[in-house]
Amino acid sequence: MKDQVILITGALSGIGRATALAAASDGYKIVVSGRNVQTGAALETELRALGADAQFIKADVRSESEVGALIEGAVVRFGRIDVAVNNAGTEGITAPIIDQTPEAYAATFETNVLGVLLCMKHELRVMQSQGSGSIVNISSTMGSRGAANASLYVASKHAVEGLTKSGALEAAAFGVRVNAVAPGPVETALLDRFTGSQERKAGLLSSIPLRRAGKPEELADAILFLASAKASFVTGQIINVNGGRTAS
Repeated sequence: MKDQVILITGALSGIGRATALAAASDGYKIVVSGRNVQTGAALETELRALGADAQFIKADVRSESEVGALIEGAVVRFGRIDVAVNNAGTEGITAPIIDQTPEAYAATFETNVLGVLLCMKHELRVMQSQGSGSIVNISSTMGSRGAANASLYVASKHAVEGLTKSGALEAAAFGVRVNAVAPGPVETALLDRFTGSQERKAGLLSSIPLRRAGKPEELADAILFLASAKASFVTGQIINVNGGRTAS
């Protein structure tokens, strides 16, 4: 992947961080983004210590001006964007539908849906002019099914999958692929917040045929596969990486 440039949002923890580290090992030039400047600077230093040409750019994906500056900054720094991983997301408010509010809706959808839309908008403009590129959005196992007390998160991930498929149809005309990875439960801080207790977490993991949570590194492998030339005929697809949870 020498000389290929990868941009990763939500890169400061969990799946995003694992993807950045894996990309460094694969020889990508890397732009990582998130909202915490101190953590982002530390990740940039870590990636450079691994031999990667890396830069952190602060951005909140809910802001079009910040997303635009992020994409512009990546192009100014490296001249192009070959791969974009739209990973920034939130678990939202866990509660029954009857207790959800417009404020909770906005907080979830502005990150999980508007953030992906804005990133795709600006990434696709760059990739269209290049005539090449690969976008990988991060959905969820819940992007294709329901879950009690998680309506807003579920709905937002359904929307991500719709954006992915629609974007793939539009981008195919100029040689760009758009796919999504849909993780099942993964050992991250988000999973701990989402389940709320070790008992609930254990109950969730017991529903997975492989009887464990995924590792962030396993998701990174799937993301970088979709990003690579090995998936050159794959677009508009949602790749489930969930230990068999959707097998039945």
